[in-house]
Order: sequence, then structure tokens, then C-alpha cells
Amino acid sequence: MQRFQALLATKTNQGREVAWTELDRDDLMEGDVLVRVTHTTINYKDGLALTGKGPIIRKWPLIPGIDFAGDVLESTNPDFKPGDGVILNGWGVGESHHGGYAQLARVKGDWLVKRPDAFTAAQTMAIGTAGYTAMLSVLALEAHGLKADSGPVLVTGAAGGVGSIAVAVLSKLGHHVIASTGRTEEKAFLEGLGAKEIIPRDELSGTARPLGKERWAGVVDVAGSNTLANAISMTQYGGCITACGLAQGMDLPTSVAPFILRGVTLAGIDSVMAPKQKRITAWQRLAADLDAAKLAELTVTKPLKEVEALAPQIVAGKVRGRIVFEVA
Repeated sequence: MQRFQALLATKTNQGREVAWTELDRDDLMEGDVLVRVTHTTINYKDGLALTGKGPIIRKWPLIPGIDFAGDVLESTNPDFKPGDGVILNGWGVGESHHGGYAQLARVKGDWLVKRPDAFTAAQTMAIGTAGYTAMLSVLALEAHGLKADSGPVLVTGAAGGVGSIAVAVLSKLGHHVIASTGRTEEKAFLEGLGAKEIIPRDELSGTARPLGKERWAGVVDVAGSNTLANAISMTQYGGCITACGLAQGMDLPTSVAPFILRGVTLAGIDSVMAPKQKRITAWQRLAADLDAAKLAELTVTKPLKEVEALAPQIVAGKVRGRIVFEVA
């Protein structure tokens, strides 16, 4: 395959444009591994990139898509050989390096993780950066000492990509999961993933008090802003909150009270530049702790040509669970 199809974002005098384009291998960026992309997905960040609602793309023209899975075609990296199944999440791909919305990708081998035997390529994209980020959050909570009997765990944005995987994993590990969502019609969906309580998003989206009633021992937050502030204020003594998103906003209108009076910890979760060993650990734990049946329940498969139409929906918070795109 010398020439291939890709979704290319370009900047012109008239503005930005996203269109399917035929490219040549020589149009790809530098890297020591060439991958035939078989599956990809859409995350909140991808939605911002495609709609232009966030300054995600930093180099033009660019193929968006921060995730992909596929098979190695060519490699000069000693860790990979033709035929290896691989996964890529982050590393600036889809932001400043050509990403996964294409039939081919050339990247640095250091950015790739070998696909665990427990997963198909499609399943790894059902997980994607969203699920990998959820697992990084779970690992951070566990590193802080959170156990199933420590107390409830709150997951915000629970019907979305990060949230739905977090609910599924935490419930399988025996935690009492409180799912916060703006889509109360998804109650049955969230309960099917293992949530024990469902609370409306509005309960956490207003102005936070410095200290609220202690309600949970841990938090996986994708929202930021008032939602994160409220989550912090209601975390029980010695608890831990992981912050991995900004769906409500980048601000954090809180006080030091929860930190100095209750000894709570706020742990930042970065999925883009996380070290390779941490990524490998996260994928190993996903293979062990994510129920394949629940993953199937929260996943929809579509052709990649539909990604543009879905971008505004994911930005508006209207996409349930995870979407896998098959790359023809």
C-alpha cells in the first residue's frame, strides 16, 4: 500500500477544513514503525480537534485521531517486527503528529504498546485513550491505598468514555460506585456496568462549599471546574481524587480546606505523555480487570467515514460509552 486514504485537517485563508484525502507514504511523518491501522476511536479531544472547538491541532496539515490499533508492516525498531499487533494512545499523535484517522501511520516505536493477547484490535479501541485513562485513575487511587472497603467511589461523567470504563472496572474490583451523569435516562445502562447509585450531574455542578458532607473515599473526575470542586469538598478524610478531564471547564474554584482539614489528595492523571511502563501496566490491568461482556455492552462499532458526524455529539456529551471505527 503506497497510497492510502486519510482524514486530513488543513488551514486555509478561508479557515480550517477537514476532508478525506488520498496521500502517499512519503506524506507521513518520521518514525521507525509503519502500521496498517485497522481500528480507531473517538475521544473528547478528537471531537474538539474535528469541530475546531479546542486548539488541539498544533501542526498543519494534520491527520487527527489520538488513538489507533493495527498491525506492524515495517519496522527498524528492535522491539517490533512485521505482524505485531500494536496500540497507540497519545504522545501528541493527532495533535502535532499524524494520527489514527488513516489507513497507515508511521510513528516512533517507543510510542507503541504491544496488544495484550486478551484483546482484539477492536477491543483495544473500545477501550482507547478513554479507558486507558480510566485505568490510570484506578491505579492512582490504589497507589493512594484505596480498597473496596474504604468507602464509595464517585465517577463523574459516568455515561461517557472514561466514566463508563471506570464504572465497569471499579465495580468488578468490588467498589461501591456512585455514578454522576447529566443523562439520567442512562440509569439502566450505568447499573448494568455495576454502578450502585446514580446521582444527577446538577448535584455537583453548582458553586462548591469549602467543606461538604463526607460522601466518598475516592473520585474519578472528568469534568473539572465546579464538579471537581464539589467532589473534593465531599471526599472523606484521607481520600483521593483523580482529575483527568475538563468537560465542565479548566478552572477549579475550591479552597485549601479539604486538603489541610481532611488530608485529601488530588492526583493529576496525564495519559498523553505517561511513561511506557505505566502504559504497559495499565493495559495489563485492563486485560485482567475489565469484564469483556461489559465492554461489549458499552461499545458501538461504525465505519470511520462517520467520525466527522459524531464529533459534535461527543463534544456536547451526547455519546454513550465507546465507539470503535473500523478502518477499511
